[in-house]
Amino acid sequence: MLRLVHVITLSDGWRRHLMAFIAGAIGALALAPVHIIPAAFVPMIVSVLLLDGLAPVKGARFDRTALRQAGLIGWFLGFGYFVAGLWWLGAAFLVDAEEFAWALPFGVAGLPAILGCFTAFGMMIARLLWSTGSTRILALALALGLSEWLRGTLFTGFPWNDFGMILGSNLVLAQSASLFGLHGLTFLSVFIFASPAVLSDRSSGRKPTALIWGLILLVALTAFGALRLAGASDKNVAGVKIRVMQPNVPQDDRFRAENKDQILDQYLRLSAQPSAQAPNGLADITHLIWPESAFPFILSRDPESLALISRALGRVVLVTGAARAETVNGGAFPSEIRKVSYFNSIQVLTGSGTIIDTYDKLHLVPFGEYLPLTGLLEKLGLRQFVHIPGGFESGIARKLLAVPGLPGVFPLVCYEAIFPESVEPELLYNAGVIVNVTNDGWFGTTFGPYQHLAQARLRSIESGLPFLRAANTGISAIIDPYGRSIDQLAIGVEAVLDANLPAAITMPLVAHYPFLSPFLLALFGFLLLGFLRWRR
Repeated sequence: MLRLVHVITLSDGWRRHLMAFIAGAIGALALAPVHIIPAAFVPMIVSVLLLDGLAPVKGARFDRTALRQAGLIGWFLGFGYFVAGLWWLGAAFLVDAEEFAWALPFGVAGLPAILGCFTAFGMMIARLLWSTGSTRILALALALGLSEWLRGTLFTGFPWNDFGMILGSNLVLAQSASLFGLHGLTFLSVFIFASPAVLSDRSSGRKPTALIWGLILLVALTAFGALRLAGASDKNVAGVKIRVMQPNVPQDDRFRAENKDQILDQYLRLSAQPSAQAPNGLADITHLIWPESAFPFILSRDPESLALISRALGRVVLVTGAARAETVNGGAFPSEIRKVSYFNSIQVLTGSGTIIDTYDKLHLVPFGEYLPLTGLLEKLGLRQFVHIPGGFESGIARKLLAVPGLPGVFPLVCYEAIFPESVEPELLYNAGVIVNVTNDGWFGTTFGPYQHLAQARLRSIESGLPFLRAANTGISAIIDPYGRSIDQLAIGVEAVLDANLPAAITMPLVAHYPFLSPFLLALFGFLLLGFLRWRR
């Protein structure tokens, strides 16, 4: 073992970069759906050893060569982690292969290459804070915690597979998200899984303080999670019976406007079928949920389809994903060119066929729903994946949906559910349930839908709200406020989920103060780091 430590620490050039890449790729095995959590020790321990192998810290902390090498270590480690964790994105380029297959390598390798820059920045910050002994573990946790927060925030943000999900993917360990949120879990994940690296200091006679604290933290998080789940409430909202419909409609040529009758007929037939929990079909249901962008047409402008849905619903309230169009004048006079804006929305329909409330998605997917730098990239022959002229436009503001018979509904469309900041505290006070409509059909049966569900589930733990998820091809789920899955449907299944609506619980600490907990963790960490250095 000591020999391996020396090989890693003393490596240089391409060997150092290859070790970082392989370590990062192994770390992705800790994420859903593989869930080999011990795999997370590899990238974190290797990071410490590789940084140890740079120029001596004393008198050389600001050495440009060492900082550049630290950045390269971080980039290769991040590149390996994100390639192994996001390879499934390539499936989206094959849905419309004639148009997008050529760009598959750029999607599979290009995005991880960009995301690796954040890990590189984190490693450079860690290098600036680097020291000897246990303090360097704290430095790494603080630096990568900062870089992961920036990754989830800058340039619209992309916190997919944040290091905090290493803990967040496990139901027991994820309970600490109610205290610290995703960003707090990131700091804890890095510290815990990097702490065994101090065993390499045994020859210097230093105590493995970081390892002791890492074990204490892991035991504390496990105990807290187990106790919280043991005391979890099983209360339901009286008089509410939810049905989530998963139609499993492929994202190919069949999902087109000319096939709208067959698609709508499938939805209505599937939604009305009896089940063990609802033997009388819709007669036993109060609220029905359909997935994101359920229709290959504009529902609000199709009175015939609205009438069909109305007759099928009866007294049932429908919450569905749907594209929405809004026409505005393009100039000062009505005779001038009119512009049509499209929105990816959630709409609420009653049995009268009336759309009584709408939420327009705020956090759009770059290249998926809109094209950044449109003028430049369109000249290169690029466009967004959705076949909408000009792509979707963002909504104006986040809001609660008013759904008859339900407490305030917090709407999240697709990957809005991976952003902790999407669940705004000022709206939570009047919310009683989160409804997430999504369409992961772009990614087939790959790891993507599993990772999406794991990250979405964390929002229920952070908010204390039940989570209703309707996914076109899966994974649809009904989740309670503790992140426990009441029931869920597998990928590629055409079926419905029926369940009582779990009751919300008291808002967790992080829901009241979403940035306070991770901020206090970081502040305490920096103060502790400064104190330990002062003692030295």
